[in-house]
Amino acid sequence: MATEKYVIALDQGTTSSRAVLINRAGRMVDCVQRPFQQIFPKPGWVEHNPQDILYSQLGSLTELLARRGLTVEDIDSIGIDNQRETTIVWDPTTGQPVYNAIVWQCRRTADLVEQLCGTPEARRMIQEKTGLLPDAYFSASKIRWILDNVPGARERAEAGELLFGTVDTWLVWVLTGGLVHATDVTNASRTMLYNIHEDCWDKDLLNLFGIPESIMPEVRRSSGSFGETSYPGVPAGIPITGVAGDQQAALFGQCCFEPGQAKNTYGTGCFMLMHTGHEARASKSNLVTTIVASAPNVEGTEYALEGSVFVAGALIQWLRDELGIVQNAADTEWMAKSVEDTGGVYIVPAFTGLGAPWWKPDARGAILGITRGTTRNHIARAALEALAYQILDLSDAMAKDAGHPLGVLNVDGGASANSFLMQFQADLLGCELRRPQNTETTSLGAAFLAGLSTGYWSGTDELRALRETDDVFRRQMDPERVDRLVTGWHEAVRRVM
Repeated sequence: MATEKYVIALDQGTTSSRAVLINRAGRMVDCVQRPFQQIFPKPGWVEHNPQDILYSQLGSLTELLARRGLTVEDIDSIGIDNQRETTIVWDPTTGQPVYNAIVWQCRRTADLVEQLCGTPEARRMIQEKTGLLPDAYFSASKIRWILDNVPGARERAEAGELLFGTVDTWLVWVLTGGLVHATDVTNASRTMLYNIHEDCWDKDLLNLFGIPESIMPEVRRSSGSFGETSYPGVPAGIPITGVAGDQQAALFGQCCFEPGQAKNTYGTGCFMLMHTGHEARASKSNLVTTIVASAPNVEGTEYALEGSVFVAGALIQWLRDELGIVQNAADTEWMAKSVEDTGGVYIVPAFTGLGAPWWKPDARGAILGITRGTTRNHIARAALEALAYQILDLSDAMAKDAGHPLGVLNVDGGASANSFLMQFQADLLGCELRRPQNTETTSLGAAFLAGLSTGYWSGTDELRALRETDDVFRRQMDPERVDRLVTGWHEAVRRVM
């Protein structure tokens, strides 16, 4: 039996679901991870079976509780972080989704977005109300596609017989036995239907996309009550008191509570956020403005600038699973170090288009500069460097919008463990990179939001004090060499656009 209480983070990602046990010191005590199937019905289409998401997440939770011998008395609360924008529509009577989850990476609605949002007036309205650039990445067009393409879905939605949710909403609804249909402000702000200035679903946007408001979830603060567990096989009565989209959870887990603080998460994609306080700063550099998760005692809404890279860790997975160039992701570090440079090879991983600051949905990936002397090691190094180049582009855009260069970048996510990548990133950026000892900051952020709500932690000062000594990376490369490399990268990007 446990001798202390814990917070559990349900970390629902794009390729796997995890249950993470976190103690009062902010350390990960245990973790269970379960992958689930990726579905690619057509080129550019990406889906998940919502039941696969659910069973992988609940399976990881029940396995964690069982192997640690934990009961409801041992758990203070549950926090949820989730892959954002991924869209699920279901029948609340049967609990069955009407279609697979359409994943954030899916590009099937690119033409629909252009059709509905192609005018300057529509684009301006969307950007002013939501802080987002019209794109198939966000949830609105995915909902519209389901309503238009699943027989009977539109009629049932308009009759109040269906519910929509991002993945957090789906998990909360199931975990609470169908009692709570709610999302948090961070996930709502990623739908392209939420007015981030007035904090409500926007009727003009719902009308633009032809979506009935009755299917939309209630929007709540990220740190607060989302009901209690009431699902067979899960201990009943555990409070769910924190919910945030994965990138906002990571920003919170990095203790970036103040304006000007920034983080980058190296996951399936890369996501860089800079906190801007209570100012919803509009971007002139093709970034988006988004709502951040706030502590319970913060009044009003807080915001961030965000840039998204669609393909990061997914590039390394592709090298491993589709090309067989690496045996496992960790091998890329020694492979990259085994060669002096890439031999002129650049990889532009535009598998699903280019994200910020380019926003070219029809761009496609390329490996450029191959010669007869190119080896697996050169390609592995070029893949890691491609991640860093994409973050450099985001950093430059963010510096323009913020009016000052980045001084410190907090890093996390799986690829942040790769010290070659972190050093190369610091070389490109010319600023200090800080990697916390606990790089599981997404799960930590979800746990922090839950534990602050219940009083498990007293406040953000206590959370800052929990942060362990960081690994620090600073520029070591000659600036002239950096300039040459970056010039080559931008030429490669121009080629794929």
